[in-house]
Amino acid sequence: MSNRDLLKSAKTWVIKIGSSLVTDNGKGLNREAIAAWVEQIVELQKQGIAVVLVSSGAVAEGVARLGLKGRPTAIHEQQAAAAVGQMGLIEAYERCFSAFNKHTAQVLLTHDDLSDRTRYLNAKSTLNSLLKMGVTPIINENDTVVTEEICFGDNDTLGGLVANLINAQALIIMTDQDGFYDADPRSNSQAQLIREAKSNDNSLLQHAGSSGALGKGGMLTKLKAAKLAARSGTATAIVNGNQKGVLLDLYKGVEIGSLLLPDEQPIAARKQWLASHLKICGNLVLDEGAVDVLKKSGRSLLPVGIQSIKGKFLRGEMVACVDSKGKTVARGLVNYDADEAQLIINKTSDQIQSILGYDGDHEMIHRDNLILL
Repeated sequence: MSNRDLLKSAKTWVIKIGSSLVTDNGKGLNREAIAAWVEQIVELQKQGIAVVLVSSGAVAEGVARLGLKGRPTAIHEQQAAAAVGQMGLIEAYERCFSAFNKHTAQVLLTHDDLSDRTRYLNAKSTLNSLLKMGVTPIINENDTVVTEEICFGDNDTLGGLVANLINAQALIIMTDQDGFYDADPRSNSQAQLIREAKSNDNSLLQHAGSSGALGKGGMLTKLKAAKLAARSGTATAIVNGNQKGVLLDLYKGVEIGSLLLPDEQPIAARKQWLASHLKICGNLVLDEGAVDVLKKSGRSLLPVGIQSIKGKFLRGEMVACVDSKGKTVARGLVNYDADEAQLIINKTSDQIQSILGYDGDHEMIHRDNLILL
């Protein structure tokens, strides 16, 4: 199987669209292009691919709507432009998806939302719920209120983080270039397109250039996004969003753009990432049946299989799963604070709502957030 076939077999795509594409280089929203991308996304969804869209363009659209000469340098003016532009941006996507009787959801995130473990799980649960409902989440940075992200953040990075968040198998970064080159093709006619490489190949850094006038990300941020996505085994394609039918061509395996591959398969990469970045905050003591299920089937850990808990942990923190002799059999991100967990251990999942007063996660630890040892 060709590496290009990885994109077709991927169940979930995160598609990031840059400012220069969405706003037609500052002339206002490129509604014709947006409509064409949405049509392709709907076709991908018909083929069984879940799509999350990360779209830049709020500040740039605000600049156009307000009649400004360029992107403001003052933070409060950038925030004002983002507030104005976000209205037009989400309206344009909503209108295009509605033409296919598809629902959309606006999701504004900051990098802090994905670094705080509780908010991380909340965001993950919300996005997965939207995808199960057939809704297309449209994500942008919350530029209106977060100054640090406006100064230093970019939606390429956000795209990589979202790929980690939802275990996406493919990150598609659409830009105004044909892909990742070994030199800047705008100034060097001898520049060669890098068709395929490893995301973690540090030699690629020397080929990354600077950002454009409207957006904040150049090829450097796209390479960094690919590295982030690779932490959970996601393959990244950098392609020219102006190319007709670009998303469907990727699905068909056409060799376009640059494909940056992770070093490991998705499951192994994600488990390694979880294991290396989080400290143990408590223990869950499992009964023999639960230990056997985890070891043999790799299924999620349910409250009914937990005998007792030790430690004070918060939702989203890493806990150890131990047997009756204290031997660690697994680790994972817990879905409940210690106080709530104490109330539902030894209980079946259908009892959670009556005990806690709300219908929370049925699993104490979901299998995607569980590492067997």
